[in-house]
Amino acid sequence: MNGRLDVHVAAYEGKNIYDFDNEIALTWYPKRIAGVVKGPRAVLDLGLGHGFATEIFSGGPGRHVVLEGSPAVIENFKLRFPDNKSELVETYFEEFDTDERFDLIVMGFILEHVDDPLLILNRFRTFLAPAGKLFVAVPNAEVMNRRLGNLAGMLPDMQALSENDLLLGHKRYFTVASLTKLVSDAGYKIERMEGIYLKPFATSQILSLNLDTKIIQALCEMGVDYPELSCGLLAQLTPDE
Repeated sequence: MNGRLDVHVAAYEGKNIYDFDNEIALTWYPKRIAGVVKGPRAVLDLGLGHGFATEIFSGGPGRHVVLEGSPAVIENFKLRFPDNKSELVETYFEEFDTDERFDLIVMGFILEHVDDPLLILNRFRTFLAPAGKLFVAVPNAEVMNRRLGNLAGMLPDMQALSENDLLLGHKRYFTVASLTKLVSDAGYKIERMEGIYLKPFATSQILSLNLDTKIIQALCEMGVDYPELSCGLLAQLTPDE
């Protein structure tokens, strides 16, 4: 592989102000998934990113396979989590193929990165075992802090990508409506959609408040019932047959 995705590795080295948000969201949603899917299982996970989700899933029962297209991101993960037992496969999502079928496929904050989200959803449906589930987590353009910024005249376009988004390799945001349409077009039905971290203010503002960890936990718990106001959207899907 030519390492064309390595340009984004700096975003995953733990030196960014938004690591505060990332750690909250990326340690919250895998625990929500684990709470729904019990027992030993074969898990196919798309993307390493910051590594938080991989570290959580690797501690569960069953097999955990992670696909990652960037050699630099893989190396960064191994440096940060040297004892992780997950199986890492260096491949682009568009090129991955296997005869194995997985009980659980996780696309945690992946679809905002890829060129064609519909293609990825369609392709990976074939790797689901009978009665398997697919979980998708994506960033929400209409999160509460972006809505506030828009109403205050500070953010004219809630869909606009920030400098940090570009550093991360983001190509788009989602909304409840756009995610619902996308997964429907890909032949899935939504069994459940919930919010990931109800974020009321900008990251710098929240950091300045020095909130107790109990408040952050409460914002995550509140967000479950308010996906349209939360930082991320988590959807539990099954093929619509």
